[in-house]
Amino acid sequence: MTLRENIMAILNYKPYDKFPIVHFGYWNETLEKWGEEGHIPKDYHKLWYDTGEVDKELEKILGFDFNWCVTFGGGADLNPCFEPKVLKEFPDGSRHQMQGDGVVVYMGTELSSIPTEISHTLIDRKSYEEHYKPKLIPSKSRINFEYLENLKKDVNPENPRGLHLGSLFGTIRNWIGVEMSAYMYADDEELFTEIIDDMANLSYEQAKMVLETGATFDYGHFWEDICFKNGPLISPAVFEEKFSHHYKRITDLLKQYGIDIVSLDCDGCIDALLPIWLKNGVNTMFPIEVGTWDACIAQWREKYGKDLRGVGGMNKVVFAQEREDIDREVDRLKKLIDLGGYIPCPDHRIAPDAKFDNVKYYTYRMREVLNK
Repeated sequence: MTLRENIMAILNYKPYDKFPIVHFGYWNETLEKWGEEGHIPKDYHKLWYDTGEVDKELEKILGFDFNWCVTFGGGADLNPCFEPKVLKEFPDGSRHQMQGDGVVVYMGTELSSIPTEISHTLIDRKSYEEHYKPKLIPSKSRINFEYLENLKKDVNPENPRGLHLGSLFGTIRNWIGVEMSAYMYADDEELFTEIIDDMANLSYEQAKMVLETGATFDYGHFWEDICFKNGPLISPAVFEEKFSHHYKRITDLLKQYGIDIVSLDCDGCIDALLPIWLKNGVNTMFPIEVGTWDACIAQWREKYGKDLRGVGGMNKVVFAQEREDIDREVDRLKKLIDLGGYIPCPDHRIAPDAKFDNVKYYTYRMREVLNK
C-alpha cells in the first residue's frame, strides 16, 4: 500500500500495512537553531515552507512521512491582497507593518509568534464595501489550473491530496479582531452576516471550480484557529446560527465528488464547537492541542463515536524533555491509535526548544512500536 492508501485506510477504519509518521512543520527559529548546531544545512530556515523540497528533505533526515498541511488551495481569500508595507520603524528594529489582510501589526524582534494588532482597515460597512468585498469575488483566475492538470495526470499518487477550503470565520476574525467581531455582531448584525456569507460563498465557489476540473482529492481541509485555552472566541450559539449551514453546503459538495474526510485546523480548546462541526460534515479534528486542558481524542470518541476522526494530539513539549518522556508519550499515543481513525501528529509546529535528536528519537520509537 502507498502512504496515501495507508493514511486513508486508517481514517476510514480499514486495514493498513504501515502506520505513517505525520508532522505539522516547524518554526523557522527551530530550523535556524538546528542549522547553527550543525544538524541540518544553515540555510534551511530561509528555504523551508510546507510544500517545498526542504520540507521533503527534512522528512528524510528526521524520519517523518508526511506533512498534513500540504494541501492545494483554491484561492478562497482576498484577491488581490493589500500591499504589505512598513508604516513605522523603531530604533530597536521593531516596526508597525501593514499586512496583506489590511491589518496593521507590531512586529517585534523576538521569536515569531502572533503579532500584536495595532489597527484594522475593516471597521464598518464603508470600509468593507470599499476595501474587502471587491476582493472576495469568485473567479477562475484565482486557481492554478496548470497545477491541477498535473495532478490529473498522476492517477495513483504516493501521498494523500488535500483540498484547502479556506476559512469561514478565522480569516474574518483576523481582519477585524476578536473584540470587533463581538461588537459587530451586536452593533451591525447585517454587516456581520454579509461578510460571513461572502466569505463562505467564495470558499464554496472556488472549491466547486477546482473539483469540476476532474482533479481528485482525498480530503478537504479548513483553517479556523478560533479557540483559545478556555474555549471559543465566539459564542457557540452565534457560531451555529451563522456558520453551520455554510459548512454543510461545502461538505455536501465534497461528498458529491467522493470526499468523505474533512479536516479542520483549530488550535485551543475546541470542545464547545466540535459538535457543530461534526454534524455539518467536518469529521476530522486537527491538530488537537494537548495544552493545559489535556485535549485528547479519547474523550471525544466516547461522546461522538467513530464519526469523529483525528490527526494530531502528540504533546510536542516532550521534544524539549528527556527520552523517557518521549517513550511515555509514544506509549500513550499507541493506546489512542488502537481506537482507530486517528493519526498522531505534533500538536503544532515544532518549537525552538525542541532537541533535534529527540525529534529523531520520536520518529524512531513510533516506527518501532507501530510497524513491527
